[in-house]
Formats: sequence, C-alpha cells, structure tokens
Amino acid sequence: MKVEYAIIIKNKTRLESLVERFNTQAQAKFYIESSGGNFQEYVDEHEKFGQSFLEVQTQLSKIIKNKVIEREFVPSYIFSENNMIVVVGQDGLVANVAKYSKHIPMIAVNPDPERYDGVLLPFTAKNFLKGVQAVMNGNFSSKKMKFAEAVLNDGQKLRAVNDLFVGISSHSSARYKIMLNGKQEAHSSSGIIVSTKTGSTGWLSSIFNMAFGILGETALKYPQLNEEDLYFAVREPFKSIRTQTDICSGKLKKGNKLIIESLMPNNGFIFSDGIEQDFLHFNSGATAEIRLSDDEAVLVLN
Repeated sequence: MKVEYAIIIKNKTRLESLVERFNTQAQAKFYIESSGGNFQEYVDEHEKFGQSFLEVQTQLSKIIKNKVIEREFVPSYIFSENNMIVVVGQDGLVANVAKYSKHIPMIAVNPDPERYDGVLLPFTAKNFLKGVQAVMNGNFSSKKMKFAEAVLNDGQKLRAVNDLFVGISSHSSARYKIMLNGKQEAHSSSGIIVSTKTGSTGWLSSIFNMAFGILGETALKYPQLNEEDLYFAVREPFKSIRTQTDICSGKLKKGNKLIIESLMPNNGFIFSDGIEQDFLHFNSGATAEIRLSDDEAVLVLN
C-alpha cells in the first residue's frame, strides 16, 4: 500500500498544561515561583520541544502531506492504511498511540534527548527522515510491539503496550479472586500490574526497585522477558484469615492466562499504560482474563 499521508502526533507540554490551568503564562509563573519551583525549567522544556517539532514538521512537509493530531484525539481518530504515523514526544506517548495504530508503521522522534530516555524513540528531529523514506519505499526495519489485553466476561476488551493495572480507584484495598494454573486465592491488595516486555522498564521496574531497597539486590532477580512474555506483580498483598499471598508474581508465557474475579461492589477498574481515562469498570460480577494479545504495533527502527 502506497503511503500518501503522514499523521504527526504530539502532546501538550507541561507549560501548555499550566497555562490552561492558570489562564496565562504570567499567572502560571507566579504560582510555580511562589511555591519555590523553577519556572524556567518549564519554559526551556517547552521551547526545546517547539524547536524540534517545527523542524520535524518543516522537513516532513517537503516530501509528504501531513496533519497534526493532539494526543487527546487519538482514540477517536480513524487511521488509514495509506498513513504513516510520526510521534513526537516522550516514550509514554508512543505507548498511548500504539494501541490505536492498527499495524501502521510508527516513526517515533525524541524531541529532547537530554531530558528523555527514549527507550521507544529511535529517531531525533535530525535523522527521522531516514525512517520516513524507508517506510515510503516499503523497506524498513521494525520492532513488533506486543500488547497485553484484558477481556471481560461481557466481551469488553482493553489492550496495553506497557502495562495493565487491575485494582480500585481509591486508596482502599482492591478485593478479588486470582486464578493461575488451576490455583485460586482471595486477595486484598493495592492492585495488580501486568507488564509487557516493552513496559518492563517502566512501572514494573519501580516495583522491583522497591523490593531491592527492602531486601537488597542479591535477594531478588529482575525477570528476563521476551516479546511474547507478560509478567504480573501484586502490589502490597495483605495476608489475613480470608486472604492469601502465594500467587503474587510470575511470568505469563504465550497461551497462559491470569483470571481475576472482582469482589469490589464499586470503584473497581482496569486501566492501561498509565492513562486512567482509558479504563474498564471492574466491579462485582465482572471477571477478567489477562493474556497476550494477537495484535501488535509496528515501531520503525533507525
């Protein structure tokens, strides 16, 4: 399929979000500096992003038609097979877009390598056209990003590039039954994280960092995952007369699944990739099957 259009996807900078909140940049500056913060850091970050984004858009416009979509509109945007996707932002934006990309090649640009790690951002504003030309020629290297998915007993489905969270939307304990490989337990915990290999350097790593801080790094090994593995970890499980703590973490190989039955009368939910607005209700009567999805996203490599 010939590529005819590029969709550039961006998110608001922190400065833009502050101005939305306080109406003007001057008011935002007053609030941050009155609290002892460094407002110039927000300005510098915003200006660097603006420079990189302008460079990307200017270069891209010379070789292919394009339009800009803000992150908030991605879930409702219908991508076409003759599109290519150019993401300009942080790693999390790539994960957010990937769920809706429908196998369309994504070229991910790190707008500020001095600020962002860029685990999912192979390109910069200086070299991204190499990826664009490769996609247009139909000859490009890529990484297939596997999804985790939660499927409810009513048919609703939610996918994640990085991780799924199963729990409750408050600071109270999540109550549920968990089933794995024929074993079952009742749990009271702060929820469950289910991570893909792509997301294993994110939220999952923070759980292990906490454990390392308590036990020491020699007492625990970080899981080695391949692209078709998922890993789940139960956060702060509580052991009592009615709740157990034996099924608290483990690797889910392809074809394996974790089954979770909600025991929460309200406020139970499942969300993906750190976006709480992208969620499924998960209250009493709901059962979720957590597994590796057959779908995948295509990340173009440098």
